[in-house]
Amino acid sequence: MTLTKDFAWNLVQEHVQDPGLRRHMKSVGVAMAAYADKLGTNRDYWEAVGIVHDFDWEIHPKLGEHPNKGADILRNRGVDEETVRIVLSHYTEGTGVERSKPVDFALLACDEVTGLLVAASLVRPSKDIREMKLKSVRKKWKDRRFAAGVDRSHVEEVTADFSRVCFDGRLDLWEHIDNVMVAMQQRAEELGLAGV
Repeated sequence: MTLTKDFAWNLVQEHVQDPGLRRHMKSVGVAMAAYADKLGTNRDYWEAVGIVHDFDWEIHPKLGEHPNKGADILRNRGVDEETVRIVLSHYTEGTGVERSKPVDFALLACDEVTGLLVAASLVRPSKDIREMKLKSVRKKWKDRRFAAGVDRSHVEEVTADFSRVCFDGRLDLWEHIDNVMVAMQQRAEELGLAGV
């Protein structure tokens, strides 16, 4: 079975109760859809992969279990092996599955960046991502205490890999962050980031 957005979201709802984690997965899906458009590939599939990539984190919160045990659930639900491989590739250190295709590099490049953007949105008085400018994200980026769980050097590294594989090295870090931010701004209501 090829993964669909509905199937992915149903898996998330079944396995994830935390609203922040659900928002994270939706945000990665939104960013993936935007990059699928830029790269001329299957938007719905890329979005579904973004949605499902961390669906087992709440039930398997230890790296090594996640995403390996999640992969078993996907297989048991009839998800195709290519999708399972993509999910496993977003944590190569624990799975041994190397990134090899554009979708793999996009997934990892979008993963932590969305967390930074959600955090930066939620500290705004309006809590509205649509009002956020790249300049304010740059300030937050420099403050290592802000969204401290976002490993800046890892983001730089995976963005550079994504740029090399998919954009001939022409996508820089701040263009990437802006692309993800714009994608999230366009779907702010769906992400619960349209203000209070």
